[in-house]
Amino acid sequence: MAITNRLPTITDVAQLAGVSIATVSRVLNASTPVVEETAQRVRTAVDELQFVPRTAARMLASRKTNTIGLLFSEIRGAFFAHLLHGIESQLRAAGYELLIYSTQSDHPIKRKPLGEHNTDGLLVFTASLEKEELRRLNKINFPLVLMHQTPPEGMNIPVITIENKDGAELLVSHLIEKHGRRRIVFLQGPAGHEDSQWRERGYRDALESHGIPFDPELVVSGEFDEEQAFAAMQKLLLDGIDFDAVFSGDDDAAIGVYRALKMTNRIIPDDVAVVGFDDVQFSRYISPALTTVRAPIEEVGREAVRQLIRLLNGEQAQSLVLMRTDLVIRESCGCGPKEVNP
Repeated sequence: MAITNRLPTITDVAQLAGVSIATVSRVLNASTPVVEETAQRVRTAVDELQFVPRTAARMLASRKTNTIGLLFSEIRGAFFAHLLHGIESQLRAAGYELLIYSTQSDHPIKRKPLGEHNTDGLLVFTASLEKEELRRLNKINFPLVLMHQTPPEGMNIPVITIENKDGAELLVSHLIEKHGRRRIVFLQGPAGHEDSQWRERGYRDALESHGIPFDPELVVSGEFDEEQAFAAMQKLLLDGIDFDAVFSGDDDAAIGVYRALKMTNRIIPDDVAVVGFDDVQFSRYISPALTTVRAPIEEVGREAVRQLIRLLNGEQAQSLVLMRTDLVIRESCGCGPKEVNP
């Protein structure tokens, strides 16, 4: 499905308000008195459609900033460095500057630090902008591309994401089939994070397809964060929960898992196998080298920019770009040191 930018017209306002185009014009220009009830219907329609009169629209269009905005909920860990590199390199090639805003919050922002007033378009990372603001920007046809997030229902906003479920299912199936692991911990990412939700779906599907009952006490929150993962693993160990493998949710969390296991003299992978997701740069250098899922993080950033540039140029953009992931086998699952794909 393709997505285009179509601005609402004065005809759309007239139809929604149930009046003539001339009446809408009179209300907008305040040239001739209009019955207040009718005028209010017109104003309501204008607000609902986020209609911008042609003269104002031309003025807005002429105020090109050559700047793209990027919204993150929080910038941390190796993942974001890879994503930013992809975004920046593609934007430079297209002749745009980058303006970044991090909400530094567990909740998406309601206010508008970036938008039509200071950028030509926005790249929005998962859970960083309230649905109401997404709807407002979408209604005024402001160019938007989402990364790792499905748009709210009824909104045709391009999405760039990765194949999380299949990658997670392959990863957990490898632990079960090749190494006989059956008590596998899964560390969830932040609440509402779609990558985490799909990875958990893959984890559950792998257990089910191998006849292993799902055990809720083996699923805990690691937040895609080293310290949170460390604390979660410490609690599991102190509570005496039995497990023989850990799917850490992502590679950053895997570092916290390594620390917690080594503090209790658990040997990786002999006592506990550990696997991650993303294949960020450090994954091959930690000891033992981390078995993980390779995600095209930088390419997600590049593709998000490409699709946004298409919108800025008045061209069609793809509604969904789903990028492939690949299993990367290293030592932390129990395999040999040579990196291979199954």
